[in-house]
Amino acid sequence: MYKRHVSPNGLVRAPHWTASKQNRKGAVGTEERRRGILHTARRDGSVEVNALAALFRVAKETIRRDLHALEEHGLVRRTHGGAYPVESAGFETTLAVRTTRNVPQKSRIAAAAADLLGDAETVFIDEGFTPQLVAEALPKDRELTVVTASLAVATALAGAERTAVLLLGGRVRGATLATVGHWAGRMLGDFVVDLAFIGANGISRSYGLTTPDPTVAEVKAQAVRCSRRRVFAGLHTKFGAVSFCRFAEVADFEAIVTDTGLTSAEAQRYSLLGPQVIRV
Repeated sequence: MYKRHVSPNGLVRAPHWTASKQNRKGAVGTEERRRGILHTARRDGSVEVNALAALFRVAKETIRRDLHALEEHGLVRRTHGGAYPVESAGFETTLAVRTTRNVPQKSRIAAAAADLLGDAETVFIDEGFTPQLVAEALPKDRELTVVTASLAVATALAGAERTAVLLLGGRVRGATLATVGHWAGRMLGDFVVDLAFIGANGISRSYGLTTPDPTVAEVKAQAVRCSRRRVFAGLHTKFGAVSFCRFAEVADFEAIVTDTGLTSAEAQRYSLLGPQVIRV
């Protein structure tokens, strides 16, 4: 069955795969093909059955079985006609990649989340591209104090005359351009903010909100603890996905904002746990 490759630092990774790995008859073995599928999904953000069948020169049903096996191992999530990779302790998309994918949906989600600001005067904004878009959607005609671990968020708001930005200290993660670690958590723990806009790599009714990196989870958990109100903003692809570190429960949030890719039936199931679910 599918074997995970482990790098010297202990992170799980998919090996580099190209069509040259096919044997002389133009076919590859099951295990190698599944590695190739996973590599392609992680590189491109998603895969389609038709394209994979052509690439590997196998039947579509074979690819569907491969995707089912990868899903059983928690490596991908299947969609109609394809699949997308699940972020894990060994795989996380970078901020640079996230800024190029599903931007219209993320922008709609961010605008709807920003509309929930209410009378909040102090706000925490999480790391990630969707929270960055939330920051950019906040009103500029009122006094706000924004606390963030994200260098991108701080940069986006730095020119707003009526917005005071407090950037948490700590070690900067290159993948997300955000601070983590003891200093970030300790500084955040000294605040009580009116509202926190939180992102996650996965949200599940069984396991709550999760993220791959323990140091990131520590900051997110502190943000949940130090905020009076909490709003989750994220794509429908986050739902049902489970990553390594749990930092909050669904019931901790007053609202969940996502796109219409989340079915109304599934939205209703999440709303039964407490939050209002807004689909845009």
